[in-house]
Order: sequence, then structure tokens, then C-alpha cells
Amino acid sequence: MTDKRTVTVHETGEGTYTQEVTAGPHIITTDEPVDVGGLDKGPNPYDMLLGALGSCTSMTLRMYANQKKWPLEKVTVSLTHEKVTGADGKKHDVITRDIQLEGPLDAAQRQRLLEIANKCPVHRTLESVPQITTALIDNGPAAAITPPQKPPTP
Repeated sequence: MTDKRTVTVHETGEGTYTQEVTAGPHIITTDEPVDVGGLDKGPNPYDMLLGALGSCTSMTLRMYANQKKWPLEKVTVSLTHEKVTGADGKKHDVITRDIQLEGPLDAAQRQRLLEIANKCPVHRTLESVPQITTALIDNGPAAAITPPQKPPTP
């Protein structure tokens, strides 16, 4: 995995929320469901987040099992996200991740794979407090904001 990869997201103009996500040669359409004003042309941002966690989990388990030469035949990861009001009265994000491991693994192998799942890079990122730096990018002179002009006096 490279240290830094740029993912670009832009509006498609097709719908109010329809976006095109470009990651290297890959293009993914994201959107919001119809009931919130989208066209449901693709997964919503939380679906993408869950997909990233589930993919990373499955890949990490596959890599580990392959290194150990364990008889892991298939990994399936199912995830849900919800906002739950806690005892403090604040809403908290709760992600539930269910992992199905297929193959003749013993109890110790299954337990170790569960531990490894919690070490996948995306899991670790979500549990940390990532620093997100945001900047507006100037598109050049055409995008410069010009002050309003006074109309000519008669």
C-alpha cells in the first residue's frame, strides 16, 4: 500500500447529490437514496465507509491466513452503521461488523483471526482520531472573486 494516494470526488450534475469518485483508474458513482433527495445511483458515503472497513478486514484476514497457511476458504464481512443516542444524551456512531469465516479452522485459529480483524489498517484509522486538513483551492484568475461594481451614475 502506498503512503499517499489522491482520491478525487466531483459532482456529476446528474442529480442533486450524485458524485463521481476517482481513485487511480477506478471510477465509482456515489449518491444519496431517493427518500433524501438523491437518485440512488450508487452507495451513499456511509456505505462507502463500511465498504472500506469490510474490504480491509477481509483482505487483512486473507493475507494473515495465507501467511500462516491456514485453511481459510472464504471471508464474508457484513456491516451496519447507525447513530445511537447514548446515556450522555449525545448521538454516537455505532458500526457493527459480523465476520463469517469458512473453512476447517480450529477454535484457536478463529479467535486469532478475530483479533487480526481488529488490526486492519482502516479499523485502526477509524479508532484513532485522524487529523483532517481542509483547504480551498484557487482555480486561477477566472475563479477570482471580483467586488461588486457600482452602476454608472446618470
